[in-house]
This record gives sequence, C-alpha cells and structure tokens, in this order.
Amino acid sequence: MWNLTLLFVEHAKEINRFLRKRGHQPDVAADLTQDVFLKMLSTAIPSKNDNPRAYLHRVARNLSIDVYRREQVVEMVNLQEEEYCNIPDTAPNPEKIIYDRQKLAIVEKAMAELPEKTRKAFELYRLGDMTIREVADEVGLSVSRTWTLIHSAYLHLQKSLQAGA
Repeated sequence: MWNLTLLFVEHAKEINRFLRKRGHQPDVAADLTQDVFLKMLSTAIPSKNDNPRAYLHRVARNLSIDVYRREQVVEMVNLQEEEYCNIPDTAPNPEKIIYDRQKLAIVEKAMAELPEKTRKAFELYRLGDMTIREVADEVGLSVSRTWTLIHSAYLHLQKSLQAGA
C-alpha cells in the first residue's frame, strides 16, 4: 500500500512542474496537483508492484487533458468584479414565480374537472409524448374521437386560464 503523505512530499513539486510545462498557469497547476492526489485517495489501492511515480504522472496527464478539453467547450472570460456584478440575473423574480404557481394551480384544477377519458387522452398526448394513433389505441377510441377529446381539453384549459387571469 502506498503512503500518500510520503508520495505527496516526494512528488508534489515534480507533478506541479510537469503540469506547468504542459502550459497550465501556476494556480491551475497547483489545483491540478491537489486533484492528482485526491484522485489517488478515491481510487482502488494499487498493488505493491505498481510504480507510484508513473501513476501520478498518468493521472496528472489525464487531468491536464480534461482541463484543455473543457476549455475548448466552455469559453472562459475573465471579468472584473464590477463587470461581474452587472451581469443580469436570468432567474425569475418572486412575482413571476407566484404568478406561474397560480397558473399551475388553475391548470391542475381544470385537469381534475375533465372527464376521465378526456383527461387521460390529453395527458397521454401532451405529457406522455404519444401520437394520436397511440393515444386512440390506449383509450379505445377512434383517432377522430380522440382528437376531439384532446381538443376539448385544450379549450377547457384555455378557458380556465383566461377566467383565472
């Protein structure tokens, strides 16, 4: 079994240099060095015949590649604190949350008012992501009758929302 503390003392600077030579900034290299040793903590304990130094370098190389891949996918932008604070928050405001919850309550009540077959057909089509033909087979009606039920459910929900607004 490897002594992780001893490995860190012996190889941390070497791993950090290795990562900086691969083009990482000193702070990123320091973070990755710690990640290398964290990775060792979370993996299965290798056998005594394994080469711990080579294993550390392999893990460091893999983590380095992961960082470069992530940077290619996600554009990183360095912002000053003032610029960061001026980024608009896209989360809905409390009024919008309350309004949407009220609309949802109206829809739930309106759904409960629908006849069983109409509600089931609507749910299968709209929420179950089924085709009209599949819904018709499920509820045991013709395609045209099934479409009529779904359409009436839409009209009922729309009327309920307009009355509640």
